[in-house]
Amino acid sequence: MFRKPLFWRNINLISLSLIPISIITLIVNFFKNFFLKKNYKIKTICVGNIYVGGTGKTSLCIEINNILNKKFRTVFIKKKYSDQYDEKQLLTSQGDFLSHTDRKISLIKAENSKKFNLAILDDGLQQKTIKYDISIACFNSSYGIGNGLLLPAGPLREKLSTLENYSAIFLNGEKNNKKLFSKLKKYNNHIFSSNYLATNIKKLDRKKKYLYFCGIGNPEEFEYTLKKYNFKIAKKFVYPDHHNFENKEIDEIKRVAFSEKLKIITTEKDYKRLSIRNKKNIEHLKIKLNINNLSKFRKFLEERL
Repeated sequence: MFRKPLFWRNINLISLSLIPISIITLIVNFFKNFFLKKNYKIKTICVGNIYVGGTGKTSLCIEINNILNKKFRTVFIKKKYSDQYDEKQLLTSQGDFLSHTDRKISLIKAENSKKFNLAILDDGLQQKTIKYDISIACFNSSYGIGNGLLLPAGPLREKLSTLENYSAIFLNGEKNNKKLFSKLKKYNNHIFSSNYLATNIKKLDRKKKYLYFCGIGNPEEFEYTLKKYNFKIAKKFVYPDHHNFENKEIDEIKRVAFSEKLKIITTEKDYKRLSIRNKKNIEHLKIKLNINNLSKFRKFLEERL
């Protein structure tokens, strides 16, 4: 359960004081460069990030699968974490799925099954022992690179210069961030972008006022999407990423909504984490990535596989 600290957004006294500790991150990354990389027979696409959390990786994995599943026998792979049941549900609803505490075990199983010839990995850029055919580093277009510093002084897992080692960069989100685009293009010419499309918008009554709640990496991005579709937001409850909602929390949300005559909406990820009891009278926004210049991205993928 993690909430990104505010000092990651801009350089300040707190972030500057933590720079000496960030040297540890720098040293660890340096030695990772000497790890031997294993090449697998199965084709691999890794969608990850060097910015901590909330960059649209899972949504992009799903769209890549939609693009390629007619030419390849695909399987999603995600490292097993106890708090990511929501992402597992999203991926399993779209195709075959393998998950172990070690991604290499999943890759070996995918190879040996003979059922698959392309693995799409949700996260894993920092696992330097795997040689990926395509590696994509995602950023949220609103958050960008934060203060640009390494953990724990900032939100970056690696220096920006490592972006030149990846196949492409993907900017996901509602903001058309030309400044971020120009900055990242210094390190990698293959940059793609997307925004979010609501797929169940006709089922939602946007004439009413809403209370929204969420426990995702970038809660502001959810609010941007709601506002894009002209939802009237009166209240919001924001929780840490991958938050497991207790009955008393949902009861309080419903109490506030009832007292102020508000409808309740949340993200599809958060909705999947709710119990059957708690889902009652709660709506959710189903979204998909709308990839800009889709034909160019499809060509980029197919040329490298």
